[in-house]
Amino acid sequence: MMDTALKNSPRNKTDLFVSFTVLALQGFGGVLAVVQRELVEKKKWLTLDEFVEDWAVAQILPGPNVVNLSLMIGGRQFGLPGALAALAGILLVPTILVLIIAAAVANVADTAAAQGALRGMGAVSAGLIAATGIKMMTSLKTNPVGRWAGLGIAAVTFVTVAWLRVPLAWVLLGLGPLSCVWAWHCLQVRSGS
Repeated sequence: MMDTALKNSPRNKTDLFVSFTVLALQGFGGVLAVVQRELVEKKKWLTLDEFVEDWAVAQILPGPNVVNLSLMIGGRQFGLPGALAALAGILLVPTILVLIIAAAVANVADTAAAQGALRGMGAVSAGLIAATGIKMMTSLKTNPVGRWAGLGIAAVTFVTVAWLRVPLAWVLLGLGPLSCVWAWHCLQVRSGS
């Protein structure tokens, strides 16, 4: 059961735009940690369970996950104008900044120092994603598939992608439907049907 007593909502479309702009400006490399902290812990627009569900949907849709999530939240709150406000917030200012930075560093991007800095940022990003994944594991206790099946699915996914190097699209096409069928089965057993 989701705890909706702690939830807030965006006040208006400007709040959506500003909030997603601030969120986007924090998300260098891996935004999952930032998105979860901002939307669940700080703003309380979503419960952890809702965030996990929405993030799962955002991941299977084409396009960047955080863009998909912003569209879903904006659309849910204010319809198409809200979706467009959230989308503008997540894309407008960061796009302008990236263009300015690209122009400013065009001559130094291939230097050893710049390449080393990018590799270091990649490691930090991986750590942030892993930490957020661990934090989000608490939502497995209320997931229909259960904690151990959820951890098993996560482990099989990790091994398949990281060690066996199976392309993510194939993993999603294979494990995604199997997980959905398992969740449906668990929900049927839970409801007694």
